[in-house]
Amino acid sequence: VQLQASGGGLVQPGGSLRLSCVASGEIHSINDMGWYRQAPGKQRELVAVISNGGNTNYADSAKGRFTISRDNAKNTVYLQMNSLKPEDTAVYYCNADVRYRTVIAGFTKRDNYWGQGTQVTVSS
Repeated sequence: VQLQASGGGLVQPGGSLRLSCVASGEIHSINDMGWYRQAPGKQRELVAVISNGGNTNYADSAKGRFTISRDNAKNTVYLQMNSLKPEDTAVYYCNADVRYRTVIAGFTKRDNYWGQGTQVTVSS
């Protein structure tokens, strides 16, 4: 299983970006999908998470500005970020709790996966 994130870039304060993350591989099902971020010199922190049923949870810093969504048919999670601030500058990582098919027919296993990260820079 692999997660491929995209959509980062340089944006001015007040601007918007949309991040995408696609999961691929021998996927049986995906439970929670989420976005985390890590700024220089800081620990990685949760930004938002969404269950396979669509329930969402946001960090206080993201509430009212960011929206997480997912397309289960495409194994994809999105993060729409509006009203971006310089303090949103970080590497953003997607995360997924995946049940995958094993080489033994009919058997699945569950594991947690991270994408490679995409840089978001908010600066004038």
